[in-house]
Amino acid sequence: MGGKLFYDEMTADAATTRAHYSELSRWLSSLEEGTLGRKRAEAELVFHRLGVTFAVYGETQGKERLIPFDPIPRILPPEEWKLLDKGLRQRVQALNAFLWDVYHGQDILRAGRIPENQVLRNLQYRPEMQGVDVPGGVYAHVAGIDLVRAGAGEFYVLEDNLRVPSGVSYMLEGRRMMMRLFPELFARYHVAPVEHYPDALLEGLRSVVPIGVTNPSVVLLTPGHFNSAYFEHAFLAQQMGIELVEGKDLFVSEERVFMRTTQGPRRVDVIYRRLDDDFLDPLAFRQDSMLGVPGLLSVYRAGRVTLANAIGTGVADDKSIYPYVPEMVRFYLGEEPILNNVPTWDLRNPEHLSHVLAHLPELVVKEVHGSGGYGMLVGPAASREEIELFRQRLLSTPEKYIAQPTLSLSTCPTYVDQGIAPRHIDLRPFVISGKEIRIVPGGLTRVALTEGSLVVNSSQGGGTKDTWVLED
Repeated sequence: MGGKLFYDEMTADAATTRAHYSELSRWLSSLEEGTLGRKRAEAELVFHRLGVTFAVYGETQGKERLIPFDPIPRILPPEEWKLLDKGLRQRVQALNAFLWDVYHGQDILRAGRIPENQVLRNLQYRPEMQGVDVPGGVYAHVAGIDLVRAGAGEFYVLEDNLRVPSGVSYMLEGRRMMMRLFPELFARYHVAPVEHYPDALLEGLRSVVPIGVTNPSVVLLTPGHFNSAYFEHAFLAQQMGIELVEGKDLFVSEERVFMRTTQGPRRVDVIYRRLDDDFLDPLAFRQDSMLGVPGLLSVYRAGRVTLANAIGTGVADDKSIYPYVPEMVRFYLGEEPILNNVPTWDLRNPEHLSHVLAHLPELVVKEVHGSGGYGMLVGPAASREEIELFRQRLLSTPEKYIAQPTLSLSTCPTYVDQGIAPRHIDLRPFVISGKEIRIVPGGLTRVALTEGSLVVNSSQGGGTKDTWVLED
């Protein structure tokens, strides 16, 4: 890679290994040649057997892929995690406060801190939720906050995932795999556990039930086995000990939701839905949806069922709203943000647009509603033709895009075909909001396996690593 351009998670410089990586470094040096390759092959075999796969939309229907698993963990010392934990709690608290406000008094809009049009004309804003009191005031029960480390090692929030964030099953299965493959490495470290996540999630969901419910029935609503994250849906339902249901398994009667069972109808109080808003209720949203439950919105508005995440959370994780999250922290909490945003240009602003058009080869441009690494331009890696194509898109529909500097994402040692080499990474911790906020220490570290690539998404060929948070 030439000179050292990126923050290296493991080494401070060519001669110095960071203290929390020193045992790992010694362990790697002691391994016989070929060990990591054999262990990675063993992991792939087990993951295939377990069905730890995902589908890629646009490919042959039903084609399943393994997410490549890297056997070298990413390690965070206790003091770094404490800072991240505090910053994540603050951010998610502010996002939930914003969602409550947007669907009630709209104080932040009246105060002029966020442009009204940007919220109320947003595709993810749901007027049907105006005035609806959700249990506990919680909208984003599960949030996946994507963090990157850049520059001299400072962390930034890259984006907030509040609709149906996925990936937690890969965090849990990755940890199980590492404990199976390398028990001797675990013996050298005090690694904080993550396996209690399903229990924490179930507890969080059971803490925000409709008024008057004492022994709640919780289900996980999946679009079905053709969905790219179906493995995760089935895995989490099994781990939480709750029913995995599809829309056809549920029905509405007398302003309640019921599940069809062999013993007759059973009332449902909390639905952890892994289905987008548009498909939840064909009577309220997309009439052609075969995945949802007719009449679900009316029961929800009447306060007789909890949906996690709430309908309408997408307005807070839209990329055009992202630049205003630090302002939400100040407005609702009266605090300065602990975790910074990546500097962002809003292309609705003519000055921002002209700056971006003049610097396209240096920048990353993203669709406001895009996800999965699709619909984006990474300027430094793009061809002249791709840059010109994006220039025309920005000129015709600037409101559909934002732009950011190309961050020098940190690198972590990764096992690739050529041996151990640095590859760029990010981190998605999962934040559970119920009566209280809970975060399991760690998250899903995603790694760009292609040399020089900054795109870590699994749909774009990225892999995963186990994330070790060290205990004091």
